[in-house]
Amino acid sequence: MRRWLAHLRLARRRQRAADHDPPPRVAVFAPSPLLTVTIERGSDRPEVHLHAGGQGVWVARLAATLGADVVLCCALGGEPGSVLRGLIKTERVTLRAADARTSNGVYVHDRRHGERVEIVQVNSRALTRHASDELYGIALGAGLDANVTLVTGCQPRTVVDAELYRRLIGDLRTNGKLVIADLTGPPLRAALRAGVDLLRLSDEELLEERYVNATTVSDLLNAARFIHAAGARNVFVSRAAEPALLIGERRHPDGCELAGPRFEACDSRGAGDSMFAAIGVGLARGKDMLDALKLGMAAGALNVTRHGLGTGTRREIERLAAHVTVRPLDGAGADPPQAAVSSSNRS
Repeated sequence: MRRWLAHLRLARRRQRAADHDPPPRVAVFAPSPLLTVTIERGSDRPEVHLHAGGQGVWVARLAATLGADVVLCCALGGEPGSVLRGLIKTERVTLRAADARTSNGVYVHDRRHGERVEIVQVNSRALTRHASDELYGIALGAGLDANVTLVTGCQPRTVVDAELYRRLIGDLRTNGKLVIADLTGPPLRAALRAGVDLLRLSDEELLEERYVNATTVSDLLNAARFIHAAGARNVFVSRAAEPALLIGERRHPDGCELAGPRFEACDSRGAGDSMFAAIGVGLARGKDMLDALKLGMAAGALNVTRHGLGTGTRREIERLAAHVTVRPLDGAGADPPQAAVSSSNRS
């Protein structure tokens, strides 16, 4: 009995110490957030909801939900930017915004009948040189202060030059900082030239980017090995409800797959962003790569059961992470890496 009470007191002391630990610090690079307007069916009349959106905002929101101290680095401008500034300040994140000198993008969706119907979408314009320089300085300072920097893209991808991604990632890594990215197109290739620590892609994105011609496990592994050789220390390929694939983890040189719990999807949009955010928070907490990816798999699985993007609860995500399993692939898909990519992506 005495031994049990001693163990209980020790556990309580450790928990109190953990509760007083400073939260992990995360910087999110989100060049150009979107103002989202969604029309929902109300009980007696339609409801109109305004939110800050875009990949980076959704990632920052979920990272804050998981207990991270989040700094969101972006550019805001025009009337949409003024509205976004107010909306972002209601989130549990610290906003550091450059003057975009042009309006942020806006979309209006109608969900009164269950499905999303796009009414209008207005894209952000490319940032000026002065706005890009200001944004770069903001992101570099936040990244140097953070445990991990999460680099996200924007639509259209031409809002910032891909070279800015290369410089930012390269400068942070040169100074010993951990950087992970969720990118496609020219920003993806810029991240590879900089040598990003982790690159997350979906199987559909690999197909769209023409890194694969089919989404078989063998094809996806070959593409991941090619991307790993091109500069990403770890490549994580998500496959919706199917097990995700990882290349680069030292304990599994031939690759491994991570399988999480499977749920009926209520809304699958945003699952990848939740996954990416949770991976970043896991790494910022000091978890190793596999444990951080388990947290990401749990966040993605939970997100599909909910309405809204980048949503979930910390307690349930951490509980679900215990149900993610890792299996080595033992040399599956062992074709030469260069065979996995079309000639259009070799530049």
